[in-house]
Amino acid sequence: MAAADPPAAQAAGPAPRTELASSGAWCWFADPRGVYYHGSHRRTYLGYITATGEIRVAMYDHATARRTTSVVTTGFQIDDHNNPAIVIRPDRRVVVFWSAHGGSAMYYRRSAQPEDVTAWEPIKQVPTNTAGTHGYTYPNPVQLSGENNRLYLFWRGGDFNPAYSTTNGGDRWTAATRLISSPGHRPYVKVAANGRDTIHFAFTEAHPRNLRTSIYYMYYRAGSLYRADGTRIGPMGTAVTPAQATKVYDAAAHGAKAWVHDIAIDRSGHPVITYATFPTDADHRYRYARWTGTGWFDRELTAAGGTISGDPAEPNYSGGITLDHDDPSVVLVSRQVDGVFEIERWTTPNGGTSWSTEAITSGSTEPNMRPFSPWGLPSGSALDVVWMAGDYPSYTRYRTRMLRTGTGPDDNTAPTASFTATPATGDPRTVAFDARGSADPAGTVASWSWTFGDGTTATGATPSHRYAQPGRYFVTLRVTDTHPTTPASDVLVREVVVTG
Repeated sequence: MAAADPPAAQAAGPAPRTELASSGAWCWFADPRGVYYHGSHRRTYLGYITATGEIRVAMYDHATARRTTSVVTTGFQIDDHNNPAIVIRPDRRVVVFWSAHGGSAMYYRRSAQPEDVTAWEPIKQVPTNTAGTHGYTYPNPVQLSGENNRLYLFWRGGDFNPAYSTTNGGDRWTAATRLISSPGHRPYVKVAANGRDTIHFAFTEAHPRNLRTSIYYMYYRAGSLYRADGTRIGPMGTAVTPAQATKVYDAAAHGAKAWVHDIAIDRSGHPVITYATFPTDADHRYRYARWTGTGWFDRELTAAGGTISGDPAEPNYSGGITLDHDDPSVVLVSRQVDGVFEIERWTTPNGGTSWSTEAITSGSTEPNMRPFSPWGLPSGSALDVVWMAGDYPSYTRYRTRMLRTGTGPDDNTAPTASFTATPATGDPRTVAFDARGSADPAGTVASWSWTFGDGTTATGATPSHRYAQPGRYFVTLRVTDTHPTTPASDVLVREVVVTG
């Protein structure tokens, strides 16, 4: 198909935006980065890694417009490949998975209470991996209600190829099994599921830096893997080669390598895939492919510009093109407009034949990249688009913050809670807390309210607290601003471990 002419962005101007985190980043191969869950509350959970190596989960309550951010672990490898992936289990507890980039362990942690991130169980490890020297990268948890809520965890394994393990609950994992086999290369895979009985995969056979890569597709159902047309490939557990799957995009035929960015499922149960192609490393093009039931409707949407990375070794880091997983007729795009990466929402009323666009950002003075819509979140809600903004010298030296659509009550932007605990771990039982780094973008912080995790509380910016017993304590700071009619607040949670 011919490239779509980029429509002009709607004249209404960019959507309201709010800073979600003053430091944060994520890659696009560990998902879901964010999920919406409507249980006892209506809450969205977002995971990211800061520039100081903190794995964080932000919880946004849509009824109160209040944000609570929990530090899941500190001092981790500083690398945006390490962003956490999130799943809400049937008991409504939040489970977070993360690993270092090629790390020696795949970690996970469960919330202590349903739908809440203010306290966590101890950190655990997935006890299995495929053989090899490349460790764990890119967690992708998926659960299927039709299989007794079995949880599948996909990742890139020790042999650089995609692997998986499963559990029906608790901490008993099956042996790691290779999903895709591409010897000597590292396939990149995106995963999506219908939540009941089917898992969809879109992948390359290698890194586009090392090979002229194509895009492939297959799906899982009832113990077997299938091509797009329903032809059975074989049993799940026997690694699939790219040649056995359905080829969506043929790099040799088009003369340009490709990299997959997202996969979602339309209302007919068919897969939709977004990806980037590279006629040259400086010329990135976004494409949209949809399975019609008999073939692929596949077209180029727009030129995207070049790489977001200042690292010459990463010329194929596009700004990002992702799907709204609740309505994949909606695509989120980061592309260069007047030399700056801007975020746009593209919408098609007819399966990809024509498109309209809406500017999420415009006239920016900093790059905006890697947009994402939390899975399950209704369109038009606060946080229906979240993204990175700032400088990106490399995946280990990012200087980005996290932005989101929507504002607080009465358009009052909430303050940002920040504090240190000294010492955060160790034998001394007296811990000094300092929240003077908390700030409000539209005013000043009026109050600091603390709970220390042992039933005691305090106020003020710099309290100290002595713990009577060893243990793990989750310390909560709530800061509130000075808005005269609708004061807004923000909550940060950190763990303090007293060992003796």
